[in-house]
Amino acid sequence: MHIERSIKSQVLASLSHGKVLLLYGARQVGKTTLVKEVLKTIPFGRYLSCDEPDVRDAFTRQSSTAMKAFIGTASLVVLDEAQRVPDIGITLKLLHDTYPDLRIIATGPSSFDLANSIVEPLTGRNIPFTLFPISYGEFASTVGEIEARRLLEHRVIHGMYPSVIASPAPDQEVKRLCNDYLFKDVLRLDTVRKPLVVEQLARLLAMQVGSEVSVNELAQKLEISRPTILSYIRLLEQAFVIFRLPPLGRNRRNEITRLEKIYFYDTGMRNALLDDFKLLSLRQDAGALFENFFIVERMKWRQLVGTDARHYFWRTKEGSEIDYVEERGNELQAFECKLGGGNINTRAWHNAFPEVPVTQITMETLKQSLK
Repeated sequence: MHIERSIKSQVLASLSHGKVLLLYGARQVGKTTLVKEVLKTIPFGRYLSCDEPDVRDAFTRQSSTAMKAFIGTASLVVLDEAQRVPDIGITLKLLHDTYPDLRIIATGPSSFDLANSIVEPLTGRNIPFTLFPISYGEFASTVGEIEARRLLEHRVIHGMYPSVIASPAPDQEVKRLCNDYLFKDVLRLDTVRKPLVVEQLARLLAMQVGSEVSVNELAQKLEISRPTILSYIRLLEQAFVIFRLPPLGRNRRNEITRLEKIYFYDTGMRNALLDDFKLLSLRQDAGALFENFFIVERMKWRQLVGTDARHYFWRTKEGSEIDYVEERGNELQAFECKLGGGNINTRAWHNAFPEVPVTQITMETLKQSLK
């Protein structure tokens, strides 16, 4: 099944801006497939995988003339897995400055691999993109609205990785991805001295999706320091495994403004960590799982329409809560997830923000919130 990626049009449009395009994203989300689709539309494009030793050698501490000779007459060159080339940022800067008509796309699996070596050399010379797993909108455009709604529960449970969607055995496929790729980039870093603790941390975070997370409690459970916990959380963020959702604070005395929530970029990966693929009707965490799915889908939609927003949750000390709040400029949008529908209590929110309505998100209304 081929699913057209919405970000493709943005990448194509950006090729004319005279900058190096950087495509970040977790492993197996479809970066290679995407750049090969882009290359099909560009005459004289060339794909180069930096996993190949001869390609790495051709771009490692070479002159611009030697690199151009290797590229040949291509008007667009894609360097896949670019982080495999030492000092790749300097290499890309040299190519960009020497051959301004040469269009370049560089991909990498995680921001600590590619971004850390590129940010300074390519300051003002790059356009970054992040490729998420398949969005619900992309899925629905491929299989049809009716079929997408019928399969929505499976997507919440198994996630949106391309190979998982296509697999006849999604439980096994998402577990394979989790075991083979989820921690691959994190665990090979020299700064990670306790690899097992990283996996244990990820599982603890998976169990706390939808709840506020105490770093101190995590440190006590794992018997490591608070700074180490924070550094490992940051690495999991950079590897596109998790993201943090801070509390919305407006200096009101009854608001919770200290603890954050942590969600997963893919609910299937989260469930694989817990080895739990039960149907929603049989789960204790069904509401939190659907909440995670919606928030990620909303982030994907924001990327598609090109409107950045800061995102939060909101909770009072008395326990009143709104699952997800977006802030763009001076405007707020509030969302409350209710898996099976029914009434939601928004009195505390409306007392604090009387001008901001709360949109209820259910399985039936999910698609409407992504338009």
